Amino acid sequence: MKQAELADRLNRRLDALTGSPGKLTDRHVRNWLTGKTRWPHARQRLVLEEEFGASAEELGFIPPAARERATSEDPVRRRTFNTATATLTAAALLPDTPSNGSTRVGMSDADRLERNFAELVAADNTEGAGIRLETRALAHAQHALDLQAVGQASARVRRRLYYLAAAFTGTALWAAVESQEPKRAKGHLNTALRLAGMAASSEMQMRLWGHAALLSYQQRHLHDALAAADAGRRTYVCRQDGLFRSLASARLAGILSAVGEDAAAQRTLFHAEKTYERAETAEQRPAWISFFDRAELDGLAALVMARLGRHAESEARLHRTLSQLRPELRRNRTYYTIHLALAQLAQGEADQAVATALRILPTDGEPGLSGRNKKLMHQFNRGVMQVASGAGFVIEWQDRFSEGEKEL
Repeated sequence: MKQAELADRLNRRLDALTGSPGKLTDRHVRNWLTGKTRWPHARQRLVLEEEFGASAEELGFIPPAARERATSEDPVRRRTFNTATATLTAAALLPDTPSNGSTRVGMSDADRLERNFAELVAADNTEGAGIRLETRALAHAQHALDLQAVGQASARVRRRLYYLAAAFTGTALWAAVESQEPKRAKGHLNTALRLAGMAASSEMQMRLWGHAALLSYQQRHLHDALAAADAGRRTYVCRQDGLFRSLASARLAGILSAVGEDAAAQRTLFHAEKTYERAETAEQRPAWISFFDRAELDGLAALVMARLGRHAESEARLHRTLSQLRPELRRNRTYYTIHLALAQLAQGEADQAVATALRILPTDGEPGLSGRNKKLMHQFNRGVMQVASGAGFVIEWQDRFSEGEKEL
């Protein structure tokens, strides 16, 4: 539902509860979604819980006591808490409207939104995507569009706001793809591509085509995935910047290997690696591509090698990836570690594969895997049972896997 619609529904509940009409607006809803209001008033919490059939905490709100506990913990845990919650709080608010009804939206408003976008990207790299990230990204995207309607802005500012709306919607798209929610992902993709077109941003279009390729691949629409990956590599930014071209080529190589175009996949991967060697990697670029470095390129190459049946080479690439991957890219480390276990299993090294997978199997109190990583772990479990179901180390694995399955 729209933000204003939710406000109206809650106001009706407040009227029934108190006998007085509620005064909630879409601004209240926006503040809840972006995290500016982290603990609504008691009556607001009550009608929210009635509307959604969930507690305020389950809806993502943080009571003051929880905030106090978090800030009294050790610095490492406090930084983790801040990354997961406080840094995602929207710093950008709609400018106050003067009494004459006009206002000016400038680059400073867009700058605040862009800082929030960088924080969302960092949180995704660290904690992974999910419904919370998707919801916050959509709230920020709506905020960027709301700024368009507030008042006067230059054409340059408006293009940047459309770019940011596309960027946030692209993050919501990625979160839905990562969570294996294709219906929501398709809606986000259509919206994001339209916004990127309005922003005239080939860089954002390249990002979105990459997500579209993965979405189609997940649904086994391989030719659509190939067309999307190819569209990403043909964007203008890939002709101008070698780092973008390298990433788009590596993704295209992955799809080519999946559709059985082995020779084309190898040529395209070779092109991706040579292009990366020539790219100016130190240049400043958008936050969303900050994950892509030599370690990530080796990881993408390892996936291509696995699909080509070259599992020993895939394993070697994955070892190189994991030795070079930056510490903050925790989600990708888990993803490539599972692929390493799968590569070892494909070579008949079931005991080593189990030892590798055990390193990332959640234990009590740890957050479980989600999205693609969860699906891959179940794939690995099925593979182990097929290859060495009676071995002692597999029995141990099954015990640990069963214990951790509720986290998975």
